[in-house]
Amino acid sequence: MVSNTHDASGNGGADEGVSGKPEGGQQPAGQYMGFGALLHRWRKAAPGRPTQARTAKAMGIGERTYRKIEKGATPPRLTHAQCESLAALFGLDQEGRHALMLHNIGSNLIPPRGTGQPELQKALRLLIDRQMPSPAYLCDQHWNILGFNTAMAEWWPWVMESGANLILWALTSPEARIQYQDWDIHASAYVKMLKFAEAARRDDPVLRELIEKVKKDPDVRHIWDTEKAMGETRDGHVFRMNVPALDWETVEVVSHVLYPASMPQCRFVVITWVEGGEEEHDALGDARNAWAATTATQDDVEAAQWHERNRVAEDAATRWRREIAALASRTVAATPEEAAALAGENGVPMPEISKLIGPDAQLTLAPEQSTVVWAVEEAVGCWSVTHVRPATVIARVSREAMQGACRAEMLQLVRAALPADADAATARIGQLLEERDTEQRVLREVLNKIENDDDGGKAQTGQS
Repeated sequence: MVSNTHDASGNGGADEGVSGKPEGGQQPAGQYMGFGALLHRWRKAAPGRPTQARTAKAMGIGERTYRKIEKGATPPRLTHAQCESLAALFGLDQEGRHALMLHNIGSNLIPPRGTGQPELQKALRLLIDRQMPSPAYLCDQHWNILGFNTAMAEWWPWVMESGANLILWALTSPEARIQYQDWDIHASAYVKMLKFAEAARRDDPVLRELIEKVKKDPDVRHIWDTEKAMGETRDGHVFRMNVPALDWETVEVVSHVLYPASMPQCRFVVITWVEGGEEEHDALGDARNAWAATTATQDDVEAAQWHERNRVAEDAATRWRREIAALASRTVAATPEEAAALAGENGVPMPEISKLIGPDAQLTLAPEQSTVVWAVEEAVGCWSVTHVRPATVIARVSREAMQGACRAEMLQLVRAALPADADAATARIGQLLEERDTEQRVLREVLNKIENDDDGGKAQTGQS
């Protein structure tokens, strides 16, 4: 339970609704590495402890908006004048000013050439920022950095440099050779990506210039001449790096690569920090650097070429509908029985809950998978199928409907949502019951206080 602390004296310079630490010592959302936490900390340490109202006025925004920012809301990018005003109000030193600029200028999204969708750029920038505390960035098809969040800039400051390019940094920068463990393996991965891009986009002068630039490095040239395989992305690669921002601590990270539907030529990349594995295995349990042996095929190249031709000619909305239709052919069932079979041999039909969800829905519990197969009839002979957590279904069923057969199905769902081990499930139930008891006691105390205050007010006015 997160507690909100307020200054009983009404002093606006107190906590003013900013959440404190919950039980267990973990920071609440928005205060772990967010911009709001910095503002709150700076404001509390500033001479005279300026109030939220005074700070909002210095920024030229409403006090209510400022309160939300301190609680974790992502603000619009502050102007240079707003940053200077805040720095003066808080009395920030050079390091503080740098951090302020980093949060508001460093992760600005640079639109790729030809795009005219400012609302899309804002949405992508918000998505990048919301990946905190995981480093995230957006790059174009030539690996030029278009946008990044604060964690990315703190871990790898090169992204803030003019003309920052992932391939150039990884293959030609001396610091990359220090930070990547087994740099030659990583260099081979990037060379394989360049070769894939070259095969898919033969008439790309910008790509050709990038390739010639990195091949000027003798080590890269040797890898280029000896590496015969191709690779499309580094999606799912698990590797070790030595990060200067973490005092050169060796960390194990996973690279996740996604393509925004409206900007499919760009790559949206999130780097997650995971607990290190053993020497022979990475943090996900696979053989270390197993990705180094993967290669793209000619079919992959032809698929990339097909997408490249169609991206230019198709409208984004039309392209999206076509891709969804193609995916549907691989994720639908022809009959409800076929959909239910996806729950496995021990699948448990849930007809009563299915009726509550909708007339075209069929839900089947998959106990071994701890999921529910949620099938919806979209057309005759076409059932779309999604696997969801039991808790997702439980939240959709009203308490009034938990009677008879529906209640029996709910009991099975709740059991599937708990740990499979009986002792662990018992412990979890005890924890949940204790939490509910605490919530009820608090509510009863609040109710008693309201009733007592109301009775006292009536007595003072002579009411019965």
